[in-house]
Amino acid sequence: MKDEEHPPPREGRFPILRTIWSRPRAEAREDAEAGRFITMPAAAAVPPLQQVLRRLAMAILVLTVTTLLVWFDRAGYNDNADGKVDFLDAAYYTTVTLSTTGYGDIAPVSDAARLTNIFVITPLRVVFLIILVGTTLEVLTERTRQQVRVHRWRSKMRDHVVVIGYGTKGRHAVETLKGQGMPKEKIVVVDPQQKAIDAANNDGLVAVQGDATRSRTLLKAELDRATRVIVSLQRDDTATLVTLTARQLNRRAAIVVAVREDENVPLLKQSGADTVVTSSSSAGRLLGVSTASPHVADTLEDLMTHGRGLSLAERPVRQNEIGRSPREATDLVVAVVRRKRMLDYTDPESATLQFGDRLITISREETDY
Repeated sequence: MKDEEHPPPREGRFPILRTIWSRPRAEAREDAEAGRFITMPAAAAVPPLQQVLRRLAMAILVLTVTTLLVWFDRAGYNDNADGKVDFLDAAYYTTVTLSTTGYGDIAPVSDAARLTNIFVITPLRVVFLIILVGTTLEVLTERTRQQVRVHRWRSKMRDHVVVIGYGTKGRHAVETLKGQGMPKEKIVVVDPQQKAIDAANNDGLVAVQGDATRSRTLLKAELDRATRVIVSLQRDDTATLVTLTARQLNRRAAIVVAVREDENVPLLKQSGADTVVTSSSSAGRLLGVSTASPHVADTLEDLMTHGRGLSLAERPVRQNEIGRSPREATDLVVAVVRRKRMLDYTDPESATLQFGDRLITISREETDY
C-alpha cells in the first residue's frame, strides 16, 4: 500500500522546529524539488507602507531603549570632548554604535558599562541591523520558508480530493465540492498551465504545476493518499492516460472522469475510472430537453447547481428511516443504492429502507430559508 510509504508524522509541541532540523537529507531534497512545482495560496499580505512603518517603529524603539541604557549608566562613559556624557551624547553614542560606525570619541570606561555593552547593547545592535536589512533577509529566507510550508503540507495531506485540470469543468467541480462542505484545504489542483495555477491559488487552493500523465507530478499532489480524483481535461486520450496512471498510484480512490465522446467511456472504465461523465452527449441531451421543455431544463440546472433552490444529493439512510418506505423519508427519495445496485423509487426491492442503504434525494437548500 502507498500509505505505508508515507507514515503519518508524529505531532509534537514544536512541529516547526522538527520540520527544520529533523528532516533527513533525502526528504529535504525531495521537498526542495517539490517546492519548485507546488504553489500554495499566499497569506494575507501586509501593505508595503505598513511594513516600512512597522520596521521604522521597531528601529526607533531599539534606539530609544539603548539611549536610555547609556544615559542611566552615563557615569561609566567618557567623552573625549568634555569628559562628561549628557542625554544628547548618549543618543549620539547609541546612533554610531548601533550603526557600527564607532568613532571612538565616547567610550565605556567602567566595568559595568563595558558589561552592558557586551551583554545588552551588542545584542541590540544585532537586532537593529536585522531590522534595517529585514527586507533583504526576508527575500533570502523565502525559499526556506517555502520548503517548510511544502514539507508540512505534504506530511499532513491525506484523504483529500485531487482535481486534475482547472479549466471550466474543473473550476465548477471545485465550486460544487466547496458548496457541499469540502474544505478548500482538502482540495489540490494539478494543471500544466501557469494561468490555471494562478487561478487556483487566487481561489485559495494548493496547486501543482506539471504534466499529470507523469507519476512524479501526481505524487507531488499526494494522489496516493487521496480519497477522490477528478479528471477534467480537454483531450480524451490524455484523460485516459491520466486515469490509468492515477489508478496505478491509488487503488482505493474514487476516480471521476469527464470525456467528450461516448465511445471513449468503455476505455476509461477499463483504465480504472469509477464514473465517467460524457460532456458532449450530456450537453446535447440538455439542449434537446431545453428545446422540448424549458421548465424541465431549468429544474435540472437547479438540481445540479449547489447553493440555490433544490439540491440533488446522496446521503446514508438515517436511523429513524430504517424499516420505512422511501416516501416516509425526510427528503424526497428518487433512488436507493443497495449493495452497489441502483434501485429507483418504483422498484419493489426499495419499498423498505435497510441499514447500509444510501439515498439519492432531492431537498431544498437550507440557505434559502
